[in-house]
Amino acid sequence: MADYLSPGVYVEEFDSGAQPLEGVSTSTAGFIGLAQRGPTCGLPLLVTSPADFHRTFGSYLSESAFGSYRFLSYAVEQFFTNGGSRCYVMRVAPSDAKPASNEGRVSEALSIAAKNPGQWGNLVNVTLSPASKAKTQIYEVTDKRYRVKNATGFYAGDVVSFNDGSGELQWNRIVSVQDNVIELAEALEGDVVDTALLPSKVLATSEFTLQVVFADELEVFEKVSLNPEAPTYVDKVAGRSNLVDVRALTATTDSEAPFATVTGETEGRVSFVLSGGSDGSVENLAASDFIGEDRGPGRRTGIQAFIDNDVVSIMAIPGVTDANVQLSLVAHCENLGSRFAILDIPREKTKVADVLTHRDLFDSSYAALYNPWLSVFDPLDKRNIFVPPSGTMAGIYSRSDTTRGVQKAPANEVLRGVVGLDVQYNKGEQDILNPAGVNLIRSFTGQGIRVWGARTVSSNGLWKYINVRRLFIFLEESIKTGTNWVVFEPNNDQLWARVQRTIDAFLTRVWRAGALMGNSPSEAFYIDIGRTTMTQDDIDNGRLICVIGVAPVKPAEFVIFRITQKTGTE
Repeated sequence: MADYLSPGVYVEEFDSGAQPLEGVSTSTAGFIGLAQRGPTCGLPLLVTSPADFHRTFGSYLSESAFGSYRFLSYAVEQFFTNGGSRCYVMRVAPSDAKPASNEGRVSEALSIAAKNPGQWGNLVNVTLSPASKAKTQIYEVTDKRYRVKNATGFYAGDVVSFNDGSGELQWNRIVSVQDNVIELAEALEGDVVDTALLPSKVLATSEFTLQVVFADELEVFEKVSLNPEAPTYVDKVAGRSNLVDVRALTATTDSEAPFATVTGETEGRVSFVLSGGSDGSVENLAASDFIGEDRGPGRRTGIQAFIDNDVVSIMAIPGVTDANVQLSLVAHCENLGSRFAILDIPREKTKVADVLTHRDLFDSSYAALYNPWLSVFDPLDKRNIFVPPSGTMAGIYSRSDTTRGVQKAPANEVLRGVVGLDVQYNKGEQDILNPAGVNLIRSFTGQGIRVWGARTVSSNGLWKYINVRRLFIFLEESIKTGTNWVVFEPNNDQLWARVQRTIDAFLTRVWRAGALMGNSPSEAFYIDIGRTTMTQDDIDNGRLICVIGVAPVKPAEFVIFRITQKTGTE
């Protein structure tokens, strides 16, 4: 309670009503797969358009080199074509993939390597040129200490050159800088004082400019040095690069410029191309590359990298149908409880019996299977190719969530950008596959190509529909995120009432949006909190227990019209 010590009027604010609870997004996808370039370790990167993906992860991969592992770029493009707005992408690379690096004279002093593995690094061009960030004239000399006009830009450890006006340069190194007094390692020779308005004798720093070019990307790091104490140290400045990793292997010397130390040249420009980059071979890919490693926060790979991401709600590994990988993805979604997996079926498994064999590997309400593969245009080969449906379906999930809401089953939706199907299934075949939890994509005369199934791969009848599971993910994550303010509040009747009002207002809004059954909120949900849900032992141990029941809407999967003949006597 505040202290009131002197007379006066005090105005205070306090919260008396329910905290507003906002629903979380359910339309953000997460993709994992092979790409031309991009980081293979760390946090998944946000992508907001196909162009954004190509800027970060490169172009399409060739079928001859990558085979069935090349579909990430097509899946992301299909995701945006079908209504997706944002996704996170994590790249996977074969174990024998290598980053390109520099060779020759420069590599002895400066290590420059492509930011991540791949042949793309062999196209990175690097140019070095001499530069200077600061120069000044000398006013006064005291032994090795020189009072200058302006010491801004001069740092201890910097290599400097003194030009006496004749073109002859004396090289030296700064020991210390204080105010406008610079102390050098060695005394300069001759008369160095110049007080003229336009001086001919100049003391200047010596650096070099690093320019990196890849395709239409240009990065310029101006006036960098080999002095670890300077803010222009090449390791610090070039650390911002999206193309290369730069590391100095040598320090400054008193006898020559950093440009000469690095290149062996005293003037001009030195250009070279990185080499040795390799995409690796698909033969060296294993399920463990996609499953990833848990190396700690910010250093995870593959599926494990998405542990650090709490935004994604839809997951897919396009075209990768290895059972170990898919089961790991499903387990990831189940463990976190906040995302849903979209799985592909191997393209060669088209017969009903073969499809069922693959489907029998799974039993989860956090995953759905789709078949067959889809025909889309390939900008790389300038022809139609077949791609896995997971990327397209992720886009449809996102589109349906945005236009109708997560309670709407992502089915009976038209597939955009799809010109054909790998297999045309008929009603009889779907009569077998649909009850088993395999969602087919079918072509209907005059209605285009549509998703014609909305089931999970769960054997539990309560969770057989995709929209029911995703609705509960939405409710659970929204309530969890929106009630963080409750933690460490006094666990009493006032708090219970506030929590009930908060959740009641949120669920009423969800019911009005058509996500819950019932003609009134009381029919759609109930909230129970207080002495009926908590014992004194719960309260003593810091537990607040709130029981919530909701009645989700189910899709009208089977529409039945019963028609009979009406006779005149009836």
